[in-house]
Amino acid sequence: MQPEVKNFVLNWIKNGLEDWNISRDGPYFGFKIPGEENKYYYVWLDAPIGYIASTDNYCKKHGLKTEDYWNSKDAGIYHFIGKDITYFHLLFWPAMLMGADFELPQSVYVHGFLTVNGEKMSKSRGTFFTAREFLQKYNPEYLRFYYASLLSRNLSDIDLSFNDFRKKINNELASNIGNFCYRVLNFLNKHFGGQVNGLDNNKQLTNEIKEKIKNIEKNYHDLNFNEAVKDILHISSLGNKYFQESEPWKLIKEDREKVNKILGLCVNIVKNLSILIQPILPDFSSKLQQQLNLKNLNWSSLGFELKKHKIGKEEILINKIEEEGQKPIFPLNLKVAKIVEVRQHPNADKLSVLDIDLGAEKRQIVAGLVGHYSNEELKNKKIIVITNLKYAKLRGVESQGMLLAGDDGKNVGLLTVEKSNPGDRVYFEGYETGREETSFDSFQKIRMHVQSGKAYFEGRELKTDKEIVKVEKAADGARVR
Repeated sequence: MQPEVKNFVLNWIKNGLEDWNISRDGPYFGFKIPGEENKYYYVWLDAPIGYIASTDNYCKKHGLKTEDYWNSKDAGIYHFIGKDITYFHLLFWPAMLMGADFELPQSVYVHGFLTVNGEKMSKSRGTFFTAREFLQKYNPEYLRFYYASLLSRNLSDIDLSFNDFRKKINNELASNIGNFCYRVLNFLNKHFGGQVNGLDNNKQLTNEIKEKIKNIEKNYHDLNFNEAVKDILHISSLGNKYFQESEPWKLIKEDREKVNKILGLCVNIVKNLSILIQPILPDFSSKLQQQLNLKNLNWSSLGFELKKHKIGKEEILINKIEEEGQKPIFPLNLKVAKIVEVRQHPNADKLSVLDIDLGAEKRQIVAGLVGHYSNEELKNKKIIVITNLKYAKLRGVESQGMLLAGDDGKNVGLLTVEKSNPGDRVYFEGYETGREETSFDSFQKIRMHVQSGKAYFEGRELKTDKEIVKVEKAADGARVR
Protein backbone atom coordinates (compact mmCIF):
# COMPACT_ATOMS: atom_id res chain seq x y z
CA MET A 1 0.00 0.00 0.00
CA GLN A 2 1.26 3.47 -0.84
CA PRO A 3 2.34 5.41 2.29
CA GLU A 4 -0.03 8.32 1.68
CA VAL A 5 -2.94 5.91 1.24
CA LYS A 6 -2.04 4.05 4.43
CA ASN A 7 -1.93 7.31 6.40
CA PHE A 8 -5.24 8.36 4.86
CA VAL A 9 -6.98 5.19 6.06
CA LEU A 10 -5.33 5.22 9.49
CA ASN A 11 -6.58 8.74 10.10
CA TRP A 12 -10.14 7.61 9.39
CA ILE A 13 -9.76 4.79 11.89
CA LYS A 14 -8.17 7.03 14.54
CA ASN A 15 -11.02 9.50 14.27
CA GLY A 16 -13.51 6.71 14.97
CA LEU A 17 -15.55 4.81 12.43
CA GLU A 18 -19.23 5.62 12.08
CA ASP A 19 -22.19 3.64 10.76
CA TRP A 20 -22.37 3.46 6.99
CA ASN A 21 -25.63 4.18 5.22
CA ILE A 22 -25.94 1.49 2.55
CA SER A 23 -29.29 2.59 1.10
CA ARG A 24 -30.49 5.46 -1.06
CA ASP A 25 -33.96 6.80 -1.79
CA GLY A 26 -35.27 6.58 -5.34
CA PRO A 27 -35.05 7.65 -8.02
CA TYR A 28 -31.59 6.09 -7.93
CA PHE A 29 -29.52 4.10 -10.41
CA GLY A 30 -28.91 0.80 -8.68
CA PHE A 31 -30.46 -2.39 -7.33
CA LYS A 32 -33.72 -2.25 -5.42
CA ILE A 33 -33.73 -3.49 -1.83
CA PRO A 34 -36.13 -6.47 -1.64
CA GLY A 35 -39.19 -5.80 0.49
CA GLU A 36 -38.59 -2.05 0.66
CA GLU A 37 -40.56 0.68 -1.08
CA ASN A 38 -38.45 2.97 -3.32
CA LYS A 39 -35.19 2.01 -1.59
CA TYR A 40 -31.96 1.09 -3.39
CA TYR A 41 -28.60 -0.30 -2.36
CA TYR A 42 -25.87 2.33 -2.40
CA VAL A 43 -23.75 1.77 -5.50
CA TRP A 44 -20.47 1.29 -3.61
CA LEU A 45 -22.03 -1.48 -1.59
CA ASP A 46 -22.96 -3.56 -4.64
CA ALA A 47 -20.44 -2.39 -7.26
CA PRO A 48 -17.38 -4.23 -5.83
CA ILE A 49 -19.43 -7.43 -5.75
CA GLY A 50 -19.27 -7.14 -9.53
CA TYR A 51 -15.56 -7.99 -9.29
CA ILE A 52 -16.53 -11.45 -8.05
CA ALA A 53 -19.40 -11.71 -10.52
CA SER A 54 -17.14 -10.88 -13.48
CA THR A 55 -14.64 -13.50 -12.28
CA ASP A 56 -17.48 -16.01 -12.02
CA ASN A 57 -18.62 -15.17 -15.55
CA TYR A 58 -15.08 -15.65 -16.88
CA CYS A 59 -14.68 -18.96 -15.04
CA LYS A 60 -17.95 -20.34 -16.38
CA LYS A 61 -16.83 -19.60 -19.94
CA HIS A 62 -13.41 -21.21 -19.47
CA GLY A 63 -14.18 -24.22 -17.28
CA LEU A 64 -12.58 -22.73 -14.16
CA LYS A 65 -13.73 -22.36 -10.55
CA THR A 66 -14.44 -18.95 -9.03
CA GLU A 67 -13.50 -20.16 -5.54
CA ASP A 68 -9.97 -20.90 -6.79
CA TYR A 69 -9.53 -17.15 -7.15
CA TRP A 70 -11.63 -15.61 -4.36
CA ASN A 71 -11.58 -18.37 -1.72
CA SER A 72 -8.02 -19.64 -2.07
CA LYS A 73 -4.86 -18.54 -0.30
CA ASP A 74 -2.93 -19.58 -3.42
CA ALA A 75 -4.53 -16.79 -5.46
CA GLY A 76 -3.52 -13.13 -5.44
CA ILE A 77 -6.17 -10.41 -5.60
CA TYR A 78 -5.03 -6.93 -6.68
CA HIS A 79 -7.24 -3.86 -6.97
CA PHE A 80 -6.45 -0.82 -9.11
CA ILE A 81 -8.70 2.10 -8.17
CA GLY A 82 -9.04 5.87 -8.39
CA LYS A 83 -8.20 7.96 -5.34
CA ASP A 84 -11.81 9.08 -4.90
CA ILE A 85 -12.99 5.58 -3.91
CA THR A 86 -10.22 4.69 -1.45
CA TYR A 87 -12.65 4.88 1.48
CA PHE A 88 -14.90 2.13 0.13
CA HIS A 89 -12.16 -0.25 -0.99
CA LEU A 90 -10.00 -0.08 2.12
CA LEU A 91 -12.66 0.02 4.85
CA PHE A 92 -16.05 -1.31 3.81
CA TRP A 93 -15.11 -3.74 1.04
CA PRO A 94 -12.60 -5.73 3.17
CA ALA A 95 -15.22 -5.95 5.94
CA MET A 96 -17.75 -7.34 3.47
CA LEU A 97 -15.21 -9.88 2.18
CA MET A 98 -14.31 -11.03 5.69
CA GLY A 99 -17.98 -11.36 6.60
CA ALA A 100 -18.58 -13.53 3.52
CA ASP A 101 -15.43 -15.60 4.14
CA PHE A 102 -13.63 -14.44 0.98
CA GLU A 103 -9.91 -13.75 0.67
CA LEU A 104 -8.80 -10.13 1.07
CA PRO A 105 -6.89 -8.26 -1.64
CA GLN A 106 -3.13 -8.56 -1.34
CA SER A 107 -2.73 -5.01 -2.57
CA VAL A 108 -4.91 -2.03 -3.44
CA TYR A 109 -3.14 0.27 -5.86
CA VAL A 110 -4.55 3.81 -5.83
CA HIS A 111 -3.90 6.23 -8.70
CA GLY A 112 -4.82 9.82 -9.50
CA PHE A 113 -7.36 11.27 -11.87
CA LEU A 114 -7.10 11.67 -15.63
CA THR A 115 -7.08 15.15 -17.10
CA VAL A 116 -7.27 15.99 -20.81
CA ASN A 117 -5.00 18.71 -22.20
CA GLY A 118 -4.42 19.97 -18.66
CA GLU A 119 -8.12 20.26 -17.75
CA LYS A 120 -10.65 18.15 -15.91
CA MET A 121 -12.72 16.02 -18.24
CA SER A 122 -15.72 18.15 -19.19
CA LYS A 123 -18.37 17.79 -21.88
CA SER A 124 -18.96 21.54 -21.96
CA ARG A 125 -15.26 22.27 -22.61
CA GLY A 126 -14.87 19.46 -25.13
CA THR A 127 -12.35 17.50 -23.01
CA PHE A 128 -14.56 14.46 -22.35
CA PHE A 129 -13.71 11.30 -24.30
CA THR A 130 -14.91 7.74 -23.91
CA ALA A 131 -12.68 4.76 -24.66
CA ARG A 132 -14.94 3.90 -27.59
CA GLU A 133 -14.41 7.34 -29.14
CA PHE A 134 -10.65 7.02 -28.69
CA LEU A 135 -10.64 3.62 -30.39
CA GLN A 136 -12.24 5.11 -33.47
CA LYS A 137 -9.09 7.16 -34.09
CA TYR A 138 -6.15 5.35 -32.49
CA ASN A 139 -4.68 1.92 -31.81
CA PRO A 140 -5.60 1.08 -28.17
CA GLU A 141 -2.02 -0.07 -27.52
CA TYR A 142 -0.83 3.48 -28.17
CA LEU A 143 -2.94 4.69 -25.25
CA ARG A 144 -1.69 1.88 -22.99
CA PHE A 145 1.89 2.80 -23.82
CA TYR A 146 1.22 6.48 -23.13
CA TYR A 147 -0.46 5.80 -19.79
CA ALA A 148 2.28 3.36 -18.76
CA SER A 149 4.93 5.99 -19.53
CA LEU A 150 3.23 8.30 -17.00
CA LEU A 151 1.98 5.96 -14.27
CA SER A 152 3.93 5.65 -11.03
CA ARG A 153 3.13 4.69 -7.43
CA ASN A 154 2.23 8.22 -6.38
CA LEU A 155 -1.29 9.63 -6.43
CA SER A 156 -0.60 12.45 -8.86
CA ASP A 157 -3.07 13.00 -11.68
CA ILE A 158 -1.93 12.11 -15.19
CA ASP A 159 -2.68 14.28 -18.19
CA LEU A 160 -3.69 13.06 -21.64
CA SER A 161 -2.13 15.78 -23.75
CA PHE A 162 -2.76 14.96 -27.40
CA ASN A 163 0.37 16.79 -28.55
CA ASP A 164 2.47 14.90 -26.01
CA PHE A 165 0.64 11.66 -26.90
CA ARG A 166 1.55 12.07 -30.57
CA LYS A 167 5.19 12.87 -29.74
CA LYS A 168 5.58 9.87 -27.43
CA ILE A 169 4.10 7.44 -29.93
CA ASN A 170 6.09 8.85 -32.85
CA ASN A 171 9.44 9.47 -31.13
CA GLU A 172 9.55 6.66 -28.58
CA LEU A 173 7.33 3.81 -29.69
CA ALA A 174 7.61 4.16 -33.49
CA SER A 175 11.05 5.72 -34.04
CA ASN A 176 12.79 3.88 -31.21
CA ILE A 177 11.28 0.45 -30.52
CA GLY A 178 9.34 -0.07 -33.76
CA ASN A 179 12.15 1.17 -35.99
CA PHE A 180 14.85 -0.90 -34.29
CA CYS A 181 12.87 -4.15 -34.47
CA TYR A 182 11.90 -3.66 -38.11
CA ARG A 183 15.32 -2.63 -39.42
CA VAL A 184 17.02 -5.62 -37.73
CA LEU A 185 14.56 -8.21 -39.03
CA ASN A 186 14.41 -6.58 -42.46
CA PHE A 187 18.21 -6.60 -42.83
CA LEU A 188 18.44 -10.22 -41.67
CA ASN A 189 15.79 -11.38 -44.14
CA LYS A 190 17.22 -9.35 -47.00
CA HIS A 191 20.84 -10.50 -46.69
CA PHE A 192 20.70 -13.86 -44.90
CA GLY A 193 17.28 -15.30 -45.69
CA GLY A 194 16.29 -14.72 -42.07
CA GLN A 195 18.88 -17.16 -40.71
CA VAL A 196 20.84 -16.41 -37.52
CA ASN A 197 23.93 -18.57 -37.06
CA GLY A 198 26.05 -16.92 -34.39
CA LEU A 199 26.11 -14.22 -31.72
CA ASP A 200 28.46 -11.28 -31.31
CA ASN A 201 30.33 -11.52 -28.00
CA ASN A 202 29.74 -7.95 -26.79
CA LYS A 203 29.81 -8.41 -22.99
CA GLN A 204 29.60 -4.70 -22.23
CA LEU A 205 26.32 -4.37 -24.14
CA THR A 206 24.73 -7.59 -22.87
CA ASN A 207 25.69 -6.87 -19.25
CA GLU A 208 24.19 -3.38 -19.44
CA ILE A 209 20.96 -4.82 -20.86
CA LYS A 210 20.84 -7.50 -18.15
CA GLU A 211 21.07 -4.80 -15.47
CA LYS A 212 18.24 -2.90 -17.13
CA ILE A 213 16.14 -6.08 -17.20
CA LYS A 214 16.58 -6.41 -13.42
CA ASN A 215 15.40 -2.82 -12.99
CA ILE A 216 12.40 -3.41 -15.25
CA GLU A 217 11.35 -6.50 -13.30
CA LYS A 218 11.53 -4.57 -10.01
CA ASN A 219 9.64 -1.58 -11.39
CA TYR A 220 6.88 -3.80 -12.78
CA HIS A 221 6.60 -5.48 -9.38
CA ASP A 222 6.52 -2.12 -7.60
CA LEU A 223 4.00 -0.73 -10.13
CA ASN A 224 6.38 2.01 -11.26
CA PHE A 225 5.36 1.57 -14.87
CA ASN A 226 6.90 4.84 -16.01
CA GLU A 227 10.35 3.72 -14.84
CA ALA A 228 9.89 0.33 -16.53
CA VAL A 229 9.06 2.09 -19.81
CA LYS A 230 12.16 4.30 -19.50
CA ASP A 231 14.40 1.26 -19.15
CA ILE A 232 12.70 -0.58 -22.02
CA LEU A 233 13.27 2.45 -24.23
CA HIS A 234 16.89 2.58 -23.04
CA ILE A 235 17.44 -1.04 -24.10
CA SER A 236 15.97 -0.30 -27.52
CA SER A 237 18.19 2.79 -27.80
CA LEU A 238 21.23 0.66 -26.97
CA GLY A 239 20.21 -1.76 -29.73
CA ASN A 240 19.74 1.07 -32.22
CA LYS A 241 23.12 2.56 -31.30
CA TYR A 242 24.86 -0.81 -31.60
CA PHE A 243 23.28 -1.52 -35.00
CA GLN A 244 24.07 1.97 -36.30
CA GLU A 245 27.67 2.03 -35.10
CA SER A 246 28.31 -1.49 -36.44
CA GLU A 247 27.33 -0.30 -39.94
CA PRO A 248 26.36 -3.77 -41.21
CA TRP A 249 25.47 -2.32 -44.64
CA LYS A 250 29.20 -1.55 -45.10
CA LEU A 251 30.71 -4.46 -43.19
CA ILE A 252 28.75 -7.05 -45.18
CA LYS A 253 30.97 -6.39 -48.19
CA GLU A 254 34.00 -7.57 -46.19
CA ASP A 255 32.84 -9.94 -43.42
CA ARG A 256 29.43 -11.59 -43.78
CA GLU A 257 30.03 -13.90 -40.82
CA LYS A 258 30.68 -10.94 -38.50
CA VAL A 259 27.54 -9.18 -39.73
CA ASN A 260 25.46 -12.29 -39.05
CA LYS A 261 26.76 -12.37 -35.47
CA ILE A 262 25.92 -8.67 -35.05
CA LEU A 263 22.42 -9.38 -36.31
CA GLY A 264 22.24 -12.41 -34.01
CA LEU A 265 22.84 -10.17 -31.00
CA CYS A 266 20.31 -7.66 -32.32
CA VAL A 267 17.69 -10.39 -32.79
CA ASN A 268 18.20 -11.41 -29.16
CA ILE A 269 17.63 -7.80 -28.11
CA VAL A 270 14.43 -7.73 -30.20
CA LYS A 271 13.31 -10.97 -28.53
CA ASN A 272 13.96 -9.48 -25.09
CA LEU A 273 12.05 -6.32 -25.99
CA SER A 274 9.07 -8.41 -27.11
CA ILE A 275 8.95 -10.00 -23.65
CA LEU A 276 9.64 -6.84 -21.64
CA ILE A 277 6.95 -4.80 -23.42
CA GLN A 278 4.34 -7.59 -23.34
CA PRO A 279 2.54 -6.45 -20.14
CA ILE A 280 1.90 -3.07 -21.80
CA LEU A 281 1.58 -3.97 -25.50
CA PRO A 282 0.37 -7.59 -25.68
CA ASP A 283 -0.77 -7.38 -29.31
CA PHE A 284 2.46 -5.77 -30.53
CA SER A 285 4.46 -8.31 -28.54
CA SER A 286 2.53 -11.26 -29.98
CA LYS A 287 2.94 -10.06 -33.57
CA LEU A 288 6.64 -9.33 -33.04
CA GLN A 289 7.20 -12.83 -31.66
CA GLN A 290 5.42 -14.26 -34.70
CA GLN A 291 7.86 -12.36 -36.91
CA LEU A 292 10.69 -13.80 -34.83
CA ASN A 293 9.16 -17.26 -35.40
CA LEU A 294 9.07 -17.84 -31.63
CA LYS A 295 6.27 -19.15 -29.42
CA ASN A 296 5.43 -19.31 -25.72
CA LEU A 297 7.99 -16.76 -24.63
CA ASN A 298 7.86 -15.69 -20.99
CA TRP A 299 10.06 -13.97 -18.42
CA SER A 300 12.34 -17.01 -18.17
CA SER A 301 13.04 -16.66 -21.92
CA LEU A 302 14.94 -13.41 -21.36
CA GLY A 303 18.61 -13.62 -22.22
CA PHE A 304 21.01 -14.05 -25.14
CA GLU A 305 20.84 -17.76 -25.92
CA LEU A 306 19.03 -17.60 -29.28
CA LYS A 307 21.29 -19.06 -32.01
CA LYS A 308 20.85 -21.23 -35.09
CA HIS A 309 17.40 -19.82 -35.69
CA LYS A 310 15.41 -18.65 -38.70
CA ILE A 311 12.98 -15.76 -38.31
CA GLY A 312 9.75 -15.15 -40.22
CA LYS A 313 8.62 -12.31 -42.48
CA GLU A 314 8.99 -8.84 -41.00
CA GLU A 315 6.31 -6.15 -41.12
CA ILE A 316 6.01 -2.61 -39.80
CA LEU A 317 3.95 -2.90 -36.61
CA ILE A 318 4.00 0.68 -35.32
CA ASN A 319 2.87 3.52 -37.56
CA LYS A 320 3.42 7.14 -36.70
CA ILE A 321 0.43 9.34 -35.93
CA GLU A 322 0.17 11.96 -38.62
CA GLU A 323 -0.78 15.46 -37.57
CA GLU A 324 -4.26 15.97 -38.91
CA GLY A 325 -5.20 18.92 -41.03
CA GLN A 326 -7.90 21.09 -39.57
CA LYS A 327 -11.32 19.71 -40.55
CA PRO A 328 -14.46 21.83 -40.38
CA ILE A 329 -16.36 21.17 -37.16
CA PHE A 330 -19.93 19.90 -37.15
CA PRO A 331 -21.08 21.29 -33.79
CA LEU A 332 -23.27 18.38 -32.68
CA ASN A 333 -21.88 15.33 -30.90
CA LEU A 334 -24.23 12.64 -32.21
CA LYS A 335 -24.40 9.10 -30.87
CA VAL A 336 -26.50 5.98 -31.20
CA ALA A 337 -28.90 5.44 -28.28
CA LYS A 338 -31.22 2.55 -27.52
CA ILE A 339 -34.64 3.39 -26.06
CA VAL A 340 -34.99 1.32 -22.89
CA GLU A 341 -38.24 2.65 -21.40
CA VAL A 342 -40.98 5.06 -22.49
CA ARG A 343 -43.45 6.81 -20.20
CA GLN A 344 -45.94 9.63 -20.45
CA HIS A 345 -44.73 13.09 -19.41
CA PRO A 346 -46.49 13.91 -16.11
CA ASN A 347 -47.29 17.49 -17.15
CA ALA A 348 -47.73 17.38 -20.94
CA ASP A 349 -50.06 15.18 -23.00
CA LYS A 350 -48.00 15.44 -26.20
CA LEU A 351 -44.60 14.71 -24.62
CA SER A 352 -42.95 11.42 -23.70
CA VAL A 353 -40.04 10.74 -21.35
CA LEU A 354 -37.53 8.23 -22.74
CA ASP A 355 -34.86 6.35 -20.79
CA ILE A 356 -31.99 5.73 -23.20
CA ASP A 357 -28.81 3.66 -23.20
CA LEU A 358 -25.75 5.42 -24.67
CA GLY A 359 -23.37 2.55 -24.04
CA ALA A 360 -21.13 4.26 -21.50
CA GLU A 361 -23.99 6.01 -19.71
CA LYS A 362 -27.75 6.14 -19.25
CA ARG A 363 -29.82 9.30 -19.75
CA GLN A 364 -33.39 10.48 -20.03
CA ILE A 365 -34.72 12.74 -22.77
CA VAL A 366 -38.06 14.39 -23.39
CA ALA A 367 -39.53 14.07 -26.90
CA GLY A 368 -42.70 15.17 -28.68
CA LEU A 369 -43.57 11.84 -30.27
CA VAL A 370 -47.10 11.29 -28.97
CA GLY A 371 -49.36 10.71 -31.97
CA HIS A 372 -46.44 9.70 -34.18
CA TYR A 373 -45.19 6.57 -32.37
CA SER A 374 -46.73 4.33 -29.73
CA ASN A 375 -44.71 3.44 -26.65
CA GLU A 376 -44.42 -0.13 -27.94
CA GLU A 377 -43.04 1.08 -31.28
CA LEU A 378 -40.43 3.22 -29.54
CA LYS A 379 -39.11 0.66 -27.09
CA ASN A 380 -35.80 -0.93 -28.17
CA LYS A 381 -35.43 1.34 -31.21
CA LYS A 382 -31.88 2.56 -31.84
CA ILE A 383 -32.08 6.29 -32.47
CA ILE A 384 -29.71 9.23 -32.94
CA VAL A 385 -29.24 11.61 -30.01
CA ILE A 386 -27.44 14.95 -29.56
CA THR A 387 -25.27 14.35 -26.48
CA ASN A 388 -23.64 17.78 -26.12
CA LEU A 389 -26.87 19.80 -26.04
CA LYS A 390 -27.30 21.86 -22.89
CA TYR A 391 -29.67 20.09 -20.49
CA ALA A 392 -33.09 21.72 -20.24
CA LYS A 393 -36.28 21.27 -18.23
CA LEU A 394 -39.33 20.74 -20.44
CA ARG A 395 -42.52 21.24 -18.46
CA GLY A 396 -40.72 20.33 -15.24
CA VAL A 397 -38.81 17.23 -16.47
CA GLU A 398 -35.11 17.41 -17.32
CA SER A 399 -34.13 16.42 -20.84
CA GLN A 400 -30.49 15.31 -21.02
CA GLY A 401 -30.12 15.63 -24.76
CA MET A 402 -32.37 15.50 -27.79
CA LEU A 403 -33.28 12.88 -30.38
CA LEU A 404 -33.22 13.65 -34.11
CA ALA A 405 -36.24 13.20 -36.36
CA GLY A 406 -37.36 14.20 -39.83
CA ASP A 407 -40.42 16.50 -39.94
CA ASP A 408 -42.18 17.26 -43.24
CA GLY A 409 -45.09 19.11 -41.62
CA LYS A 410 -47.29 16.04 -41.65
CA ASN A 411 -45.15 13.11 -40.65
CA VAL A 412 -42.45 12.89 -37.99
CA GLY A 413 -39.97 10.05 -38.48
CA LEU A 414 -37.08 9.03 -36.26
CA LEU A 415 -33.49 8.75 -37.45
CA THR A 416 -32.63 5.10 -36.77
CA VAL A 417 -29.95 2.44 -37.21
CA GLU A 418 -29.97 -1.36 -36.96
CA LYS A 419 -26.40 -2.69 -36.96
CA SER A 420 -24.76 -0.04 -34.76
CA ASN A 421 -24.40 -0.25 -30.97
CA PRO A 422 -25.41 2.21 -28.25
CA GLY A 423 -22.69 4.82 -27.89
CA ASP A 424 -21.40 4.48 -31.46
CA ARG A 425 -20.33 7.73 -33.09
CA VAL A 426 -22.66 9.25 -35.70
CA TYR A 427 -21.11 11.71 -38.14
CA PHE A 428 -20.92 13.39 -41.53
CA GLU A 429 -17.79 12.36 -43.46
CA GLY A 430 -15.15 15.09 -43.57
CA TYR A 431 -16.30 16.89 -40.42
CA GLU A 432 -14.74 16.86 -36.97
CA THR A 433 -17.23 16.09 -34.20
CA GLY A 434 -18.11 19.04 -31.98
CA ARG A 435 -17.47 18.49 -28.28
CA GLU A 436 -18.30 21.79 -26.64
CA GLU A 437 -21.73 22.18 -25.10
CA THR A 438 -24.20 23.70 -27.55
CA SER A 439 -27.57 25.42 -27.12
CA PHE A 440 -30.96 24.68 -28.64
CA ASP A 441 -30.85 28.02 -30.49
CA SER A 442 -27.53 27.05 -32.08
CA PHE A 443 -28.96 23.66 -33.06
CA GLN A 444 -31.90 25.29 -34.85
CA LYS A 445 -29.49 27.12 -37.16
CA ILE A 446 -28.07 23.84 -38.50
CA ARG A 447 -29.76 22.91 -41.77
CA MET A 448 -30.08 19.14 -42.14
CA HIS A 449 -32.64 17.65 -44.51
CA VAL A 450 -34.11 14.34 -45.67
CA GLN A 451 -33.52 12.84 -49.11
CA SER A 452 -34.36 9.26 -50.16
CA GLY A 453 -34.79 8.17 -46.55
CA LYS A 454 -31.38 9.52 -45.48
CA ALA A 455 -30.24 12.60 -43.54
CA TYR A 456 -27.91 15.08 -45.26
CA PHE A 457 -25.78 18.06 -44.28
CA GLU A 458 -23.86 20.01 -46.93
CA GLY A 459 -24.24 17.07 -49.33
CA ARG A 460 -22.86 14.48 -46.86
CA GLU A 461 -24.84 11.47 -45.59
CA LEU A 462 -25.24 10.91 -41.87
CA LYS A 463 -23.61 7.60 -40.95
CA THR A 464 -21.93 5.43 -38.36
CA ASP A 465 -18.90 3.22 -38.95
CA LYS A 466 -21.30 0.34 -39.67
CA GLU A 467 -24.12 1.85 -41.74
CA ILE A 468 -25.95 4.84 -43.22
CA VAL A 469 -28.54 6.34 -40.86
CA LYS A 470 -32.15 5.89 -42.05
CA VAL A 471 -34.99 8.39 -41.68
CA GLU A 472 -38.42 6.88 -41.09
CA LYS A 473 -41.72 8.25 -42.51
CA ALA A 474 -40.58 11.78 -43.45
CA ALA A 475 -40.80 12.85 -47.11
CA ASP A 476 -37.95 14.24 -49.22
CA GLY A 477 -37.07 17.80 -48.29
CA ALA A 478 -38.16 17.39 -44.66
CA ARG A 479 -36.12 19.20 -42.03
CA VAL A 480 -34.14 17.14 -39.54
CA ARG A 481 -34.82 18.64 -36.14
